[in-house]
Amino acid sequence: MTQQTLHPMLNIAVKAARAAGAIINRGSMDLDLLKINTKSPNDFVTEVDQLAEEAIIDTILQAYPNHGILAEESGRERGNKSSDFVWIIDPLDGTTNFIHGFPVYCVSIALTFRGKVEQAVVYDPNRNDLFVASRGRGAYLNDKRLRVSRRTRLQDCLIGTGFPFRRGDNFQRYMKMFETLMPLCAGLRRPGSAALDLCYVAAGYYDAFFETGLSPWDIAAGSLIVTEAGGLVGNFTGEPDFMNQREILAGAPKIYGQLVPLLSPFTRVIQEEAAPAEAEAPAEEAAAEDTPKVRKPLRLRKKAAEGDDAAPATGPAEDAPF
Repeated sequence: MTQQTLHPMLNIAVKAARAAGAIINRGSMDLDLLKINTKSPNDFVTEVDQLAEEAIIDTILQAYPNHGILAEESGRERGNKSSDFVWIIDPLDGTTNFIHGFPVYCVSIALTFRGKVEQAVVYDPNRNDLFVASRGRGAYLNDKRLRVSRRTRLQDCLIGTGFPFRRGDNFQRYMKMFETLMPLCAGLRRPGSAALDLCYVAAGYYDAFFETGLSPWDIAAGSLIVTEAGGLVGNFTGEPDFMNQREILAGAPKIYGQLVPLLSPFTRVIQEEAAPAEAEAPAEEAAAEDTPKVRKPLRLRKKAAEGDDAAPATGPAEDAPF
């Protein structure tokens, strides 16, 4: 999919992502001058995040003034709150990396129509890598078609993840997940940018990726890029409703199918509105959570475990309605 054949709305997303990338690259030249604020412990926002987000929203609303906006820093302050079209924006995914000069971060922009992701861009300004996808038209990196890994044995697989880092996160649960997976795979990696992690699944660099505690702007664009590259995306029990459940599993179909039964005991369905309360949960409640909850087997989970026959939690579907 060359620049000339991009869907018009995807073209605008690319333009917005490159504008944000230019701001990020300028900011990276003198990190000592950055103004950094802390949203919560270990959760940072810089003026670069805010300037990049503003540039993205300005570019989008100039082209589509009636569309809705959901952005990490400004929420729904701008845009049409009742539109069927909603742009989900993370202006700088990997802010902690950026602050430290660790060159793993990106811009993530997705367009949803009635709740379904239709267009996606993830832009890595360090490498000038542009990942794009339109529903039903495949996923690309710099004009090269992407396909997920062909590995079929979990022991050969490199798996990406993210560590919990916010107050209230259940570290013991993550340690148990590591204990389960590390002996079964070739390696686990945690670079620190979920949007790029998902793109790396699409490109076949990783065979799978899993993480908890993520928000829609972290995963919206990357999830479409994975499925358009032939992968599967869902929650830990293989169900398709992952966007607001704060847990995600993505991978090549046969590896995804092997990971679902391994990760399903660790599922924790966190509703968006419950997340803030969870951070203040009493210590005894947190301790009680250390024992993984095993959910009843689900039809989708059984299908996922069969590999290629798995029902795509989210996968290539009908063409976009516009």
